[in-house]
Amino acid sequence: MLYSEKVMDHFRHPRNIGEMENPDAIGEVGNAKCGDIMRMYLKIDGDTITDVKFMTFGCGSAIATSSIATEMIKGKKIKDALQLTNQAVVEALDGLPAHKLHCSVLAEEAVKAAIKDYYDRNGIDYDKSLYAPGTCVCCHTADKKDD
Repeated sequence: MLYSEKVMDHFRHPRNIGEMENPDAIGEVGNAKCGDIMRMYLKIDGDTITDVKFMTFGCGSAIATSSIATEMIKGKKIKDALQLTNQAVVEALDGLPAHKLHCSVLAEEAVKAAIKDYYDRNGIDYDKSLYAPGTCVCCHTADKKDD
């Protein structure tokens, strides 16, 4: 089977999907050329992510990675959510096909973009080198060799 049961479950029954009214932060990553665009909404109380929602335009893997990423950061401290990696997303889904790994990268980037937005909105100082400008890595996968 190309996709794990967890990928199919999160694709068919995405968690935390939808727009959020009055979010404390919004992160959007992707590129229309890729076909995958993720928008992550956060509600934050103190230093804890109390609620998270997402809207994703893209393939089933993009929807599944967005869904599981929201579950992985909901209720977490911001500093812990910043530790979310694309590899952790892939592992939580019991794997992704190699040509869909870019979706897990976008999920990680969407979380980080939302946290950056929160910092910017609230004048919170952060290490700007940790947040590269929003580029869609998936658009460049054809140029890279598979590892």
